[in-house]
Amino acid sequence: MTRRLRPGKVESIRCPALLALRKLRLASIFGLPSLRFAHMPVRVTNLALPVEGAAEKLPNALAQRLGCRVEELVRWKVLRRSLDARQHRSLRYVFTIEAQVSGESERLSHLLQRTGVEPFRARAFHDPPPGSDAMEERPIVVGSGPAGLLAGYFLAWKGYRPLILERGQPVKERVPAIRAFDGGGPHDPENNYLFGEGGAGAFSDGKLTCRMTGSDVDWVLERIVECGGRESIVYENRPHLGSNKLPMICRNFRRKTEALGGEYRFGCRFEGLDVRDGRVVGVQTSSGRIPTKHVVLAIGHSARDTYEALHAAGLPMEGKAFQLGLRVEQPQEHVNRHEYGRPEYLELLGAASYSLVAKGQRDLFTFCMCAGGWVIPSVSEPGMFCTNGMSNSRHETPFANSGLVVTLDPKDFGSDHPLAGVEVQRHYERLAFELAGRDYICPIQSAADFLAGRTPDPSSKLPSSYERGTKPMSLAPLLPPPIAKAVHAGLPVMDRKWKGQFLKEAMLVGPEMRGSSPVRIPRDNDTRECPGFDGLYPVGEGAGYAGGIISAAVDGLRSARAIVERFAPVG
Repeated sequence: MTRRLRPGKVESIRCPALLALRKLRLASIFGLPSLRFAHMPVRVTNLALPVEGAAEKLPNALAQRLGCRVEELVRWKVLRRSLDARQHRSLRYVFTIEAQVSGESERLSHLLQRTGVEPFRARAFHDPPPGSDAMEERPIVVGSGPAGLLAGYFLAWKGYRPLILERGQPVKERVPAIRAFDGGGPHDPENNYLFGEGGAGAFSDGKLTCRMTGSDVDWVLERIVECGGRESIVYENRPHLGSNKLPMICRNFRRKTEALGGEYRFGCRFEGLDVRDGRVVGVQTSSGRIPTKHVVLAIGHSARDTYEALHAAGLPMEGKAFQLGLRVEQPQEHVNRHEYGRPEYLELLGAASYSLVAKGQRDLFTFCMCAGGWVIPSVSEPGMFCTNGMSNSRHETPFANSGLVVTLDPKDFGSDHPLAGVEVQRHYERLAFELAGRDYICPIQSAADFLAGRTPDPSSKLPSSYERGTKPMSLAPLLPPPIAKAVHAGLPVMDRKWKGQFLKEAMLVGPEMRGSSPVRIPRDNDTRECPGFDGLYPVGEGAGYAGGIISAAVDGLRSARAIVERFAPVG
């Protein structure tokens, strides 16, 4: 029988030979030996729904996109959810979903012809078996920030009984010390916002935004969920834990690591490497020498004394670009009003955030936006002052704050010394401390006065979330001149994007200089070891290879995995 086809339309002809050929082709695509394709997974992209009732509407919308009944969805899982805020009065969630529909290959072939539907295979996490080279002593992880946390956990999970050294204290002792400092107490150089269990990441707002994707990122996020993070962080486009949740998560990671045979030593400061014939054979600490031939160096971006000791010992280092600038504070209600066109969105979505860039000779961009948060001191050394931001999961304060940063390149440091960027940071942080009264008071200036070049009245009371106290003063001297110029040029651009509302009632505080490390420790791309220092694995933000909690955690994981692939656990 001959079937006549209408012009411009292709119809399916039920020819057994063609169906068999189609099944073989699909089998080759998916690498499967069977010719039956019941429950084959697909990925559905750009499925947009109004934020109101999105969760309830999602199954029906998914089934409609796939041309099936809800009952025919064998399983489905949200892979990604982002907020489309281009139309302020009609906000939408945009979903990417993995789905499985009952049926065989012919049905799958029809599914794959639909817009936004494609074959999907979950990314497999690389979990290697232990290597065969002998490991004489257990590995040491220096630092318990995100990179050290995940390196230690993975090594323990694989049976390597790592020893994790942390110069600060556990979070149980760290939290009250930080509260005492915020209340006006003395600065503790070993136990503060930057040093202690969890590192700077434990009090860095808990943003898990990461430009990286892949199975390693997924694995890290899943481990965070196991340790107390909410399940939605695995698919949210901009996941946020909150500074109130991070200490608990760090503690739970430690307990899991210890249960797997790992060991933590707090109040144990790393002071140097013992190296013989180009190989690490031990570490020097404030508690004495510890023998080992495998050191994961996860010191964080603020261990300046450690940088200096390692550089003096001959460890190769190089300067790298880093970001510095100020922080801007506004009433959170102004941000909500700008981002949400309808008041009910606030109850549905919580405090709004933003991200802005002002292009120029030097780009100015917002960084670490903290909705309903606080400005906090980011101080590791006495006699210096620097700011950062954080917010709890509830975003409960009336203030929004964000970094306003510009990238400073090594050629701008004024020296070729590897630690020249560290000295740039120290110079302006020391100046901020001195000019604000030598008591970790925060310099502050209204955005209007900063742009007009007006010196604020030193007796005025400017609103800020910084708890220890503020001092009105001119902020331009607290930045390198090119950076101050870029902030001055970029702020009006950002304000125009918000139609004059971005700088309305805005205050500037600063300086902000701890967003990334000004130093990189080189390493081999394959072995992940530092050249000339066999057994030393530099990782994370402090080594210059990460820029946030997740990227640092993944970097630590990958170096721990490199150890596992090559060496057998200690007996």
